[in-house]
Amino acid sequence: MSSLKALEHFVRSEGTAFQRVRVSGVIREVTPSFYRVKGLANFVKLGDSIGFKANGRTRVGEAVRVDDGGVTVKPYDGAIEAKVGTRAYILGDLKLCPDPSWRGRVINALAEPLDEGPALIQGAKPYSTDAQPPSAMTRARVSEPIKTGIRAIDLFTPICIGQRIGIFAGSGVGKSTLLTMLAKCEGFDTIVVALVGERGREVREFLEGPISETIGKCVMVVSTGDESPMMRRQAPKTAMAIAEFFRDQGDSVLLIADSVTRYAHAARDVALAAGEPAVARGYAPSVFSELPRLLERAGPGRVSSGSITGLFSVLIDGDDHNDPVADNIRGTLDGHIVLDRAIADQGRFPAINVLGSISRLADLGWTSKQKDLIRRIKGLIARYEDSRDLRMMGGYQAGTDPELDQAIVIVPKVYEALRQSPSMPSSRDSFADLAEFLQQPSGSNALPASP
Repeated sequence: MSSLKALEHFVRSEGTAFQRVRVSGVIREVTPSFYRVKGLANFVKLGDSIGFKANGRTRVGEAVRVDDGGVTVKPYDGAIEAKVGTRAYILGDLKLCPDPSWRGRVINALAEPLDEGPALIQGAKPYSTDAQPPSAMTRARVSEPIKTGIRAIDLFTPICIGQRIGIFAGSGVGKSTLLTMLAKCEGFDTIVVALVGERGREVREFLEGPISETIGKCVMVVSTGDESPMMRRQAPKTAMAIAEFFRDQGDSVLLIADSVTRYAHAARDVALAAGEPAVARGYAPSVFSELPRLLERAGPGRVSSGSITGLFSVLIDGDDHNDPVADNIRGTLDGHIVLDRAIADQGRFPAINVLGSISRLADLGWTSKQKDLIRRIKGLIARYEDSRDLRMMGGYQAGTDPELDQAIVIVPKVYEALRQSPSMPSSRDSFADLAEFLQQPSGSNALPASP
C-alpha cells in the first residue's frame, strides 16, 4: 500500500473526513504580457492552468516557465488583471468534455459559447487539448479518396479521407475562400473549423456563406486577431480535441484550421515571454516542435475508430515559401496546395498553381489512365508557361514546335476548366468536365453547367 493510500485509510478509519487542500501561491510580479507566482514551483508543471480571482471571476492562465524563483504564467485574457499579493492556485490540465450536441455551435478557445445558444452540454469523457496522437503502429491506413467538387483539386491534387494537406498562400490570394468551398465537401459526418487570428467580420461571413449549407454538422472554434496570443495558440488545440472526440465516435471528421501560421505566431509570443531565445526569424525552438505535435494529431485514427482529414491554411509571410514555418509545415503534411498571386492577378480563381502543388496520396485518387493524362497535361502547362515571355514578344512561329503548338491550344482550355467560384455548383465528375472544356472550339469562354 502506498504512503498516500495508507494515510487515507488511517484518516477514514478514525472517522475523520479526508479533506483535499488547494495548493496556492502569491503573485509577486506583473508585466504587460505575463505575471509571476511565488510558492507554486514545487507543485506545478509546464502547461498547467493557473487561476486567480479578479472582479468576481476566475482568471485563467498557463504556466509557461517554472524555475526556483517561481512560475511564469501567461494569461488567456488579453488584459492583465493580476495584482501583486493576489493568491493564485493550480487548476490542473486544461481539458474539454465534448458532446455531439456541440454541432452547430460557435465557441471560443476555452470551449465557451460565443453564439446565442444555451450553455454547452458537457460530455462524459474529458479530452486533453494537448493529447498525444495515436501510435503509428495502431493507426489505420489511408486508402479512400474523396471528391471535393473543386476541379483544380480533384484533377491535380486529389485528397483522401484521413489525409493532412496544407493550403499555402500569401495574404489576399483567396485562401479563406477556397477553405469555404472545401467546407461544402460531402462525405464527412462532422466538420470542425478553427478560425485563428482572423478578422472578426469574417466569422459571420464564414457562417452565413457557403458553409451555411452544412452548419448543422459543424463546430466552429473562433479566436480573432484582437484576442491574446494564448487564446490564438489554444484555438487549434481545442478544435483538435473536439475533432478527436468525434473521431473516437467513429465519425469521418473534416478539420479546417485557418491559419496555422497565426498559431505559430502566437506560440512564438508565448515562447519569448517564457524566456526562450529567438533562433530563426524571431521564432523560438519550441515553435518548431509544437507544430508537428499539433499536425500529427490529425489523420487516420485507430483501425476501429474514424479519421480526421486535416486542411491547414498556411499564410506565407511576404510570399516567401522558404519561410521557416512554411518549410516546417510542408515537411510534416501529406501534400500542399499552392495559391499563386500571379494567377490571382490574372483573375483565375481558385488561384492554384498546379505545377507547384502536390498530393502525396494522389495515386490513391487516380486510375492509371487518369494519372497518365494529368502527367501529360502538366507537361503541356510547363511548356506553355516557360514560353510565355517568348510568345508575348512575338518570337515564336506556329509549327516550329508541335508540342508547344498543342500546349497553346489546350492549356487555355484547361485554365478555363479550373475556374470555379463559391457560387458555382460543385463538380460531380471533374474529368468529365475537363473533357467537355477540351472539346470546345478554341477561344470559347463558355462555362458549361456542371452535371
